[in-house]
Amino acid sequence: MEKINKLSANALKIIALVTMTVDHAGLLLMHNYMPFRILGRLAFPIFAYMIAEGCRYTKNKRNYFLRIFLLGLLCQAVYYITERSVYQGILMTFSVSILLSYAVLWAEKRIRESREAAGHINKIMLCLLPVGLILLTAVISGELRLLPGGWYVSFDYGFYGILLPVLIVLGRDKKQRLLLAAAGMTLTAFSLGDIQWYSLVALIPLACYNGQRGKWNMKYLFYIYYPLHMALIYGLSMLIKQ
Repeated sequence: MEKINKLSANALKIIALVTMTVDHAGLLLMHNYMPFRILGRLAFPIFAYMIAEGCRYTKNKRNYFLRIFLLGLLCQAVYYITERSVYQGILMTFSVSILLSYAVLWAEKRIRESREAAGHINKIMLCLLPVGLILLTAVISGELRLLPGGWYVSFDYGFYGILLPVLIVLGRDKKQRLLLAAAGMTLTAFSLGDIQWYSLVALIPLACYNGQRGKWNMKYLFYIYYPLHMALIYGLSMLIKQ
């Protein structure tokens, strides 16, 4: 396994940024050009894996959530103004993922710290919070149609897309995280169907992840790049339509 640990977090993020850009260009500029859309399936699983890594290892968990959530709100506001849509984009999907991951990590820590004398009942009670929040998310996202009138909030990649980073964060080592990522990606592919099955190819670069950040601090690259590339591609698509 050590021999293939060649990719840093920076390298994986660059792969995700490039494939994401190709995907959006294929969708908005090239009339849903399928080869570009297929290549773009690699972006989401890689970003989801990096979100899970951030949830587990970031020192300031509040700021980590707020950066993604506030940028997501800004993008949603622009999207609503231009498209009059309340569809929740990828940043809002990951915002929910982060909150659920924090709940899971909190329960995991409390269970680990609890004394053996506390017994299994106490551990089960600690698990109720993350499990309850995940079930609530399933209801809100429409995976469980329990709300009156069939109301639900539509998230990018759906409920299983939200769940993917949460599953990954449960892994205690690289092997477990890859297996859980594969399970989450398979569930997402079953849910969305079609070309989403190509996302499983992302397991190849993820298997090469060395657990290191890389030489440069690229923490803010995604936060800057995402809205800028979307604005550019969307603007070009408007010019093409004229």
